[in-house]
Amino acid sequence: MSRHLILIASALSLALALPAARAEKADRLKPMVFTAEKQGRLDGVNQRTELQGNVIITKGTLLLKAEKVDVRETRDGYHQAFASGVAGQPVTFRQARDVPGESIDGVANQLEYDTRTETVRFIGNATVRRLRGTSVAEEVTGAVIVYDSRTEVFTLEGGSASPNPNGRTRIVMMPRVQPGDEAASAPAAPLPLKPSTTLQPGKPS
Repeated sequence: MSRHLILIASALSLALALPAARAEKADRLKPMVFTAEKQGRLDGVNQRTELQGNVIITKGTLLLKAEKVDVRETRDGYHQAFASGVAGQPVTFRQARDVPGESIDGVANQLEYDTRTETVRFIGNATVRRLRGTSVAEEVTGAVIVYDSRTEVFTLEGGSASPNPNGRTRIVMMPRVQPGDEAASAPAAPLPLKPSTTLQPGKPS
């Protein structure tokens, strides 16, 4: 149980006073575009596309980069992408959320993306962050991280492929600063000293 941890978005949102939101909904209707620097193979019979060499996949705001990608289309028109990186160049994933200015950003040795379930599985030395602009709001690390963009659930697994000591999972939640919090928490400025206009110097006894 210590190696498996599930964060439920609704509970997390209440705890952090964050609005529940999903990945950019408009991305579902956007075409999937593939580019690569090396060889590729398109199998129309088996509905399978294989690309190698700095592969880039875009679908609306979604951006996936990997050294090798194998994409398979299901009979009902959905896609399953299997991406892998190389030493020193992991797979990267980024997608905007419905909350303006927020996005999900992740890296891992391998990645699996399913357009039917709208889930992303980060495998091996996985790190996923929720960004608010360029600032990190939350960061999770582990051997495997599964992100369900529909339900806003992160599932973490520990193990030998975790970037953390002893294969542990790790969660970092940054404080949410509200407008005016800094001013409210700042110490009050000292009052200026003024000479008295009513007190008279004391007389020696």
